[in-house]
Amino acid sequence: MKNILILCTGNSCRSQIAHGYLKAFAGDRANIYSAGIETHGVNPKAIAVMAEDGIDISHHTSNHVDEYVSIPFDYVITVCDNANEACPFFPGNTKRLHYNFPDPAKATGTPEEVMSEFRRVREMIKAYAHDFVANHVNV
Repeated sequence: MKNILILCTGNSCRSQIAHGYLKAFAGDRANIYSAGIETHGVNPKAIAVMAEDGIDISHHTSNHVDEYVSIPFDYVITVCDNANEACPFFPGNTKRLHYNFPDPAKATGTPEEVMSEFRRVREMIKAYAHDFVANHVNV
């Protein structure tokens, strides 16, 4: 079973969305963790946008990367440039991957425009998670 960590700045939006999709796509073939360089709490809009797609992340917590230093990760996926630059060293054969997703929490405009941005980023992360599981977990 593979151990996978998704790392973001605050573990509130992008990493939480990725956590939800990776868990849904990998099922019991991987242990999925998400963390941040900081902790900002899980964004309610991330919870709402995932619920729209049938995935419940309302029970997720915002965790600091230091909580997971003893876990032998197979993969660490950074989902923003800040986390990529600040990512701590993970010993062993940990493979680091990086994709800089836009931060939907920085969206401005009407409530519908903001949610539209959350949906757009959700779909980007969903496609990435699907491809990741197909290429790194289901092999």
